[in-house]
Amino acid sequence: MQIIIDNTSMTPLYEQIVQQIAAMILGGELPASSALPSVRSLSKELKISALTVKKAYDQLEREGYIETVHGKGSYVLEANQELLRNEQLMQVEAAVAQAIEKAQRFNLSKEDMQSIFDLLMGDWNVRS
Repeated sequence: MQIIIDNTSMTPLYEQIVQQIAAMILGGELPASSALPSVRSLSKELKISALTVKKAYDQLEREGYIETVHGKGSYVLEANQELLRNEQLMQVEAAVAQAIEKAQRFNLSKEDMQSIFDLLMGDWNVRS
């Protein structure tokens, strides 16, 4: 598991960890029942405080991504498929909303945006 910390980012370190681990879980890179590195080993690897890693793991647990078993470690939970799908949709919606905001700043028309969308989608078939 590779986590990259950006010390120049305005995003707190624990949030960077949460975002990257959640993305790995949602992307299937960390399957259900996978063990996460211990708090101490990850903090040592990332050269950050163990409290920061603990805070990230606590957040991931609150959000339903992992479960921590005292004395045994933290493990990826079986993803609730509806929750997983909803999270994926929310991420795509956020990205599209950002694109729309940028298009509005550049005074692009709906037709311009539709052309861009059609070009990018190409012949991709959307699963139903």
